[in-house]
Amino acid sequence: MIEARFRLRRRDFALDIALELPARGVTALFGPSGCGKTTVLRAIAGLERAQGRFALGSEVWQDDAAGAWVPTHRRAIGYVIQDSALFPHLDVRRNLEYGLRRVETGERRIALDRVVELLGIGALMERRTTTLSGGERQRVAIARALATSPRLLLLDEPLAALDARRKAEVLPYLDRLHDELALPIVYVSHAVDELTRLADHLVMMESGRVLAAGPLGELLARLDLPLPLGEEAGVVLDGVVAERDAQWQLARVDIDGPGAALWTRDHGFALGRRVRLRVLARDVSLARTAQVGTSIGNQLRGAVEAIADDEHPALALVRVRVGGAALVARLTRRSVHALALVPGMPVWAQVKTVALME
Repeated sequence: MIEARFRLRRRDFALDIALELPARGVTALFGPSGCGKTTVLRAIAGLERAQGRFALGSEVWQDDAAGAWVPTHRRAIGYVIQDSALFPHLDVRRNLEYGLRRVETGERRIALDRVVELLGIGALMERRTTTLSGGERQRVAIARALATSPRLLLLDEPLAALDARRKAEVLPYLDRLHDELALPIVYVSHAVDELTRLADHLVMMESGRVLAAGPLGELLARLDLPLPLGEEAGVVLDGVVAERDAQWQLARVDIDGPGAALWTRDHGFALGRRVRLRVLARDVSLARTAQVGTSIGNQLRGAVEAIADDEHPALALVRVRVGGAALVARLTRRSVHALALVPGMPVWAQVKTVALME
């Protein structure tokens, strides 16, 4: 478990948070610019002298009540920011070796060859960093951070400076870190596509405070939180590839929890492979009865759990419980009225599009 309790006051800003985070997987700090996400990361790293306590498992890096303080250079962290901050006069190999030299041989927990393989930078090792693309530079920056064998990896909007193409280039490598390293990652972002793909745990922040924290799927399905998601509103579902239809190039994913499955495009994953699906609220419609003569292949029986206002007064968000999973549908208020929707009412959820996140 990671414990972070920080208080900080400036003339125009106050931070006051208390968090207990998982010691494995990706925790995303999410919220508008200026809400304190980067300040939290800097406090964890010891770069910002907030008052409070920070502990990584049994290892305490800060405890003001006990007079404990571990300086930044003695904290086993890797830190990556928007600007890769690589040394331009060194090639990639020597940039990585700079990070490696910070760690005594007996304390190296991650082999450099493994880092190079995970980030796919083997072909870049002899190149000067000034010749790399933005995506390549960020991969090298993450590799250099991992070369220090950190016990905690801090990523501060590492993809924010990249265009969509370069961002898509880096995301699969971040997936690999998530899947293959038993290393906690705290990831700052305001990009919904990044957090829905990478995060396991979500911390929503606003004005220096925590609005909510918990498993990603649970928070995205809540309708009582001021998530400014707009067209990105929806849920993330974890499941297992259970069937493949070779004729129509489709795959059935059984969602965690009983009684729910969705068909999506077949990405070639083996049966039994765990995957993550994203279902946007705009792609879910509701009906009182099962529909026939429709092109929508995913129809799931469920019950209305909650109805809430959307960002426009003409729209509403409706959470539907389907087996062990929750879906969110965006409907017009007129449709909610016409269907006479109320919590507890049985409905059929029709899912038009499912995104399988590779």
